[in-house]
Amino acid sequence: MSPTLARPNLAARLVRHAPDAMALFMSAIFLDSLRYKFTDHPKTQVIFGLLNGWAASLGLPGLFAHTGLFSQYVIGSIELLASTLLLVGIAPRLRHLQAAGALAGLLVMSGAVSFHLFTPLGTDPNHDGGGLFAAACTNLAFAVLLLGVLRRREIAIFARRVLAIFAPLP
Repeated sequence: MSPTLARPNLAARLVRHAPDAMALFMSAIFLDSLRYKFTDHPKTQVIFGLLNGWAASLGLPGLFAHTGLFSQYVIGSIELLASTLLLVGIAPRLRHLQAAGALAGLLVMSGAVSFHLFTPLGTDPNHDGGGLFAAACTNLAFAVLLLGVLRRREIAIFARRVLAIFAPLP
């Protein structure tokens, strides 16, 4: 077989498996962060403490505190949900759930990247060379690619199914 004939097959396989590889990567990042968020790790205390102090300066004290609307437990729970949907969505019949997981990931990572860029948190709060920020940017980019390109049909299926729950057709 000539090399030119083999390349389209390789490219087609890469494109076919890219969404699942992205979902696996996103899930790994989300799941890895849970050990910090759910155990109240000192690094998490620093991050959410900085965010809570910033929110308090805007008149919103407690927003990022342990019982706040955007506490580490709330964010971690959304990341756990996103991971679950991304992984379950690897099954061909459940692709729409992968799109839903990408949507949840997009929402969480949009906030994460924004808070890193536009608050005193900065891009290197853990003094690790910005690894946390880079992971958030990568997850955000993968979520955008999954929703906007690779799973756009599936997000429409998911939206129709959710709408059918709240507004069933006669």
